[in-house]
Amino acid sequence: MYRFLLTPRWWGINLFVVLAIPFCVFMGTWQLGRFEDRVQTHDAAEKQPAPGSRPAKPIDDLLPVDTVTSGRPATATGRYADQFLVPGRKLDDRSGFYVLNMLRTDSGKALPVVRGWLPGKPGSTAVPAAPTGEVTVTGDLQASENAGTPGVDTAGGLPDGQLGMISAASLVNLVPYDVYDAWVTLQDTGAEAQAGTGDKAADALRPVPAAMAQGTGLDLKAFQNLGYTGEWFVFAGFVLFMWFRLVRREAEAARDLQLGLVPEAEATSEAESGSGSGSGKDAVGTGAA
Repeated sequence: MYRFLLTPRWWGINLFVVLAIPFCVFMGTWQLGRFEDRVQTHDAAEKQPAPGSRPAKPIDDLLPVDTVTSGRPATATGRYADQFLVPGRKLDDRSGFYVLNMLRTDSGKALPVVRGWLPGKPGSTAVPAAPTGEVTVTGDLQASENAGTPGVDTAGGLPDGQLGMISAASLVNLVPYDVYDAWVTLQDTGAEAQAGTGDKAADALRPVPAAMAQGTGLDLKAFQNLGYTGEWFVFAGFVLFMWFRLVRREAEAARDLQLGLVPEAEATSEAESGSGSGSGKDAVGTGAA
């Protein structure tokens, strides 16, 4: 009754099933591994001391920025140079902008320093002047931003003196000196003012909290991996279910033919119609995968 499984048409169906099921299981296992990696990274980050509670270190000792050094206090000494305003940044659900200054260090490289946040739009809000002379700053270390960072403006077309993304790749096109592939955000703007000119207007700047390192939180992407895991396993089960369904339909058609319940031409037509419709459904399911 099951000799039809050895026909050329069923060889093609069987080959598809044999290849599709392991592929779906492999993809589901891979997505599950991605989710577990994110969970382990999150747990490891939770067990570590708060980055801000660790002693400050020179900027060069903490580079390159990774999940361990991100958020740690970094120190650098130099003189403030170019200033940029970073629009479209929110703090406590209020719209505003960052005030970023380039700190020229003795090494010749410049460290982007976010001195603070101001409400409003650049040009309509007075910006406190940066301290003059040599200053030593201590700020929470952050990795360069990218297109996926919240608040980043990748559309371009900003006025002179404004910056859409805090990254070395963006800044090297705007300043004539080397730039660190990192930036710091000051948490004590008052101390900065006292170290420089003593301008109390700098107290208007609000500190920008350090963001969590990318890949250390259980964000939407982590649960997307978990959802994709379920989808791939469902696809594998669907392929197996459709294969059994087609086999059963073909076997029933062969049995009816042996018993003389249907003419041979009609049984063959029904079997081929069932296999064709089932294969189409399999193709749709596989395409969705």
